[in-house]
Amino acid sequence: MKPLIRPSTRAFYREARKNSSFSLFNFIHGYVYARWVYFYLAMGTGRHPLAVKLKPLVSWIGNQIIKSPHKDESSPTIKIEDTYHGKVVPLEAARELVSVKEDIQLGDLEKVIPYALARDIVFKNPDHIVALDCPCRVAKEDSCTPIDVCLIIGEPFASLVLEHHPDRSRAITSEEAQAIIKAEDDRGHVHHAFFKDAMLGRFYAICNCCSCCCGAIEAQRNGTPMLASSGYVAVIDDDKCQMCGICQKKCQFSAISHKEKYTVNTAVCMGCGVCVNQCKSNAIHLVRDASRGEPLEIRELIRNFMQ
Repeated sequence: MKPLIRPSTRAFYREARKNSSFSLFNFIHGYVYARWVYFYLAMGTGRHPLAVKLKPLVSWIGNQIIKSPHKDESSPTIKIEDTYHGKVVPLEAARELVSVKEDIQLGDLEKVIPYALARDIVFKNPDHIVALDCPCRVAKEDSCTPIDVCLIIGEPFASLVLEHHPDRSRAITSEEAQAIIKAEDDRGHVHHAFFKDAMLGRFYAICNCCSCCCGAIEAQRNGTPMLASSGYVAVIDDDKCQMCGICQKKCQFSAISHKEKYTVNTAVCMGCGVCVNQCKSNAIHLVRDASRGEPLEIRELIRNFMQ
């Protein structure tokens, strides 16, 4: 007989209690999110059959999530994107995130994660990695495949997901995680490091996203800026460009257009590097853009922290 409260839930609660901003509301919110993530995100993206009927209730709950644990007149206005957001990470940066072997605590990464909340990287058992069926792809008809491409990283998150979604998740090694990231990159999909206030206010997952399925990209396009640039922008070398158009087709953010030549709209470009890796003539590269924030490059952040 399974215990009423599972070990992973207890571990999640103990870890939540260590947080200086702990609230019972946030703990319950985080548990509900992890425990019923498929229903949670299907409702949030409007893809669940009940989403239309219960839209006023969903909107009300969303407002409570923003207001209840963060009501402080001295603080800036909290927006929905402050509570749940992703940081775009190019291929190598994503692979680095699943290659960390030691516990790490990097707090308040404001220049890297430009949101009011949830901007810490706290690795506890970072070699505990779980591949989870992507909730966005599960909720969408005729979704991209494969679906087991969401990576849950570290504790207490990995155990929480494994224990509550045994049919939709599996424990994997760092090498397997890197292979998933590389395969998704080859498909032209974008890597996002996700942060959520209810997930202890920190990084907990890497999702490999496509514009046709991803709720975050959809929200970004609809005016909710829940994705932060990698800190880079793509630049096309006209002399090398073979005018094949692959970069435009593969860009998940529709940042590349063509008239007489292919050009990048740097205001829209998120610096994901998909176009770089898809270009057969090596005509595209990423350059740093200081106005787009600092990159989430974990090895560099660790080096800076140790200095």
